Amino acid sequence: MPATATPPWQGRPAPMPHPQLRVTNQDREQVVEHVKAAYAEGRLDKHEMDERLDRAMTARTHADLMPIMNDLYGARPAYVPRPPASFAPHPALEGGDRAGAAAAHLFALAGFFVVGPLLMMVTAGRTSPYIRRHAVEALNFHLTVLGATILLPFTVVGVVLVPVVWVLGLVLSVVGGVSAIAATEFRYPLTVRLVK
Repeated sequence: MPATATPPWQGRPAPMPHPQLRVTNQDREQVVEHVKAAYAEGRLDKHEMDERLDRAMTARTHADLMPIMNDLYGARPAYVPRPPASFAPHPALEGGDRAGAAAAHLFALAGFFVVGPLLMMVTAGRTSPYIRRHAVEALNFHLTVLGATILLPFTVVGVVLVPVVWVLGLVLSVVGGVSAIAATEFRYPLTVRLVK
């Protein structure tokens, strides 16, 4: 056992996880190891160690673990929430990438619902991660539409919904194509993502 226990956040200040985030078994075990090391160094007596070990093993959130460690090593940097994902345009994308990604979405208008995105994924998607992301998203959406088209007619309401699903599919394909040309990410709603 090392002479001085170093908490995982010293040396490279990492922000503490959100206080209300539930802890994992690994989080609890790390705190237990640090409490044992503090006891071995003489910074805690046996009663304090037992009390902290009990609190560590029953902790549910990071807020429960913070008081156990703060007086041993000091407080971690405060929790800073991550900014929301940015959908700003990708300035480094070439025109070919944007056109290829748009084609993966717009093939639906030409009647190549599943085949078009699949072709874009296995051809241009090999060299361009941007085209692949859009092709995979379009492929998953059109597979979902195909599955809905096959399964919905088995219900009375489903027969009415099939044309709505197809119209919605065409509209969303146009929106996806425009998003690809604008170099922004696009996610189809209500999509089963079978292809990764």
